[in-house]
Amino acid sequence: MTVSQALIEFLANQWTVDGEIRERTIPGVFGIFGHGNVAGVGQALRQLNVDQPDLMPYHQARNEQAMVHQSVGYARMHRRRGTFASTASVGPGATNMLTGAALATTNRLPALLLPSDTFATRVADPVLQQLEQPWDIGLTVNDAFRPLSKFFDRVQRPEQLYSIALGAMRVLTDPADTGAVTIALPEDVQAETLDVPVSFLQEREWHLRRPLPEPGALARAVAAIRSAKRPFIVAGGGVIYSTAEEALKAVVEATGIPVGTTQAGGGSLVWNHPLYVGAVGATGTTAANRLASEADLVIGIGTRYSDFTTASRTAFRDPGVQFVNINVAAFDAYKHGTQLPVIADARETLVALAGELAGHRVEAPYAERIAREKAEWDDAVDAAFAPSGRDLPGQPEIIGAVQSATGPADVIVQAAGSLPGDLHKLWRVRDPLGYHVEYAYSCMGYEIAGGLGVKRGLTASGDDRDVIIMVGDGSYLMLNSELLTAVAEGIKVIVILIQNHGFASIGHLSETVGSERFGTKYRMYDPETRNFQGEVLPVDLAMNARSYGIDVVEIPPGPGSIDALHVAVVAAKASDRGTFIQVHSDPLIYGPGGEGWWDVPVPGASTLESTQRARAEYDRLRQAQRPLLGTEGPE
Repeated sequence: MTVSQALIEFLANQWTVDGEIRERTIPGVFGIFGHGNVAGVGQALRQLNVDQPDLMPYHQARNEQAMVHQSVGYARMHRRRGTFASTASVGPGATNMLTGAALATTNRLPALLLPSDTFATRVADPVLQQLEQPWDIGLTVNDAFRPLSKFFDRVQRPEQLYSIALGAMRVLTDPADTGAVTIALPEDVQAETLDVPVSFLQEREWHLRRPLPEPGALARAVAAIRSAKRPFIVAGGGVIYSTAEEALKAVVEATGIPVGTTQAGGGSLVWNHPLYVGAVGATGTTAANRLASEADLVIGIGTRYSDFTTASRTAFRDPGVQFVNINVAAFDAYKHGTQLPVIADARETLVALAGELAGHRVEAPYAERIAREKAEWDDAVDAAFAPSGRDLPGQPEIIGAVQSATGPADVIVQAAGSLPGDLHKLWRVRDPLGYHVEYAYSCMGYEIAGGLGVKRGLTASGDDRDVIIMVGDGSYLMLNSELLTAVAEGIKVIVILIQNHGFASIGHLSETVGSERFGTKYRMYDPETRNFQGEVLPVDLAMNARSYGIDVVEIPPGPGSIDALHVAVVAAKASDRGTFIQVHSDPLIYGPGGEGWWDVPVPGASTLESTQRARAEYDRLRQAQRPLLGTEGPE
């Protein structure tokens, strides 16, 4: 066999086992072919397509970055039990996947990358698209994947394939250390032959580790929880990946401890559970942030504590606050300088905690405070969702209209801009897998490709729920070509484009840091002011979407636009085809504040009065930051 043929057949026979669940680790390959992989991996896929068409399906894509995004979307829906492989050609085809690699690793989600590389033999040197560095002749563009990958290797000789392939699978199925896995494949080595042991091609199972908590660590955590007066749980993505929602629910119902969620933890509890107080942190709710600010014990479950989750270290303000960090990864379990790490699987730890905390419950005044804060925030969301009758509705109204038209199990997909913040606060999650916002890397352009991956993941599980992709015009313009992939394969997704003629999120941020929305509007260039502040650009994104062959619904501005949006989403759900819905919004209408903060440094010196005012406000807010050690704020 060739190296490529052996690798592809090997991947087709890998299985992930999680308890009673057994599924293909790599159910398919995304690919865009060029001279670097058409005769190697491309030929191997074609050969299987002829000989064993069901063994390793091939899926065409339009952008290499988008291939990785699809893999990540699929992986999250399968709770990291499976992902796709992505093959790209030499040079720009390979480096186009770099952003996807960073996104996968940052989100702790598996994705297998197979970038082609230049000749290992150097028989023709340099070749087309080869990067040459005189200080390191062996360096190729694929070395850029090293800092972005949880595993990286290059098949320089055919005999190296076996150990590299097995090492790659180990990391893809490692719950503590997964992310982008990169196997660089020189284009000549891809086509070389070798005698392949039958054992390499036989079915192999990879059993997911669910490590139990150590007795000592568990006992210390239990003692801290029992002694806390105002405990607060931060539920992260690890709750979802560990299938720990029911175990979490059992613990909080027994103890009365409130739960706030990160972006990745959305769905850990349904929105109307009495102890779910909503999103926590910079994009959090008043309920979660007020309780977090007074918590004397924070129980982090499967969270990496990003700056949005901690509100840039201003969320947890009690001078003596302690952290019990439950995480399968020691790297995350030790964050915030804690002395109470529990390095174990989230579900197994929660099951153990349920037994150890039997009979323990928070005191009545704290329970009453939780209920009061939750009710107040729920009222705020109701008010934000109420139609205003404006010609250009605000984003909260749009979210409310979409929410009312969707089913309890439908999945909302988003990634960047102002939508993640509003969705984090406002979207009422009704299913553990119903909230899919990529916010670890917050990658503009993830939405459509990631949404396709989500839908593929659902379809592979026999689940026909709808996938609703919400995207702003800024992100849409970054990467919209996968709409054609959806049409080509008949993948039904519902895309809702919010047209606000610019970067709404960064525009608002620019204003708060004193940069006066500079460069954030989509306008014609004004040569007199040397700025983009002329007429609105004559762009027609609905026409662009229509050109891909997807059904398009345009909601014109007007007092009835919110009702029209609701009707359009209901109709899209009833259709068996994908639908693109365009709605116009006013980017200056914001959702209710959640009393969170995000540290974006403001210049200490400026000739702009707006920047001077912003710096004064920045200095004031920064005083609430909690250092890693001690209780003193910043100087």
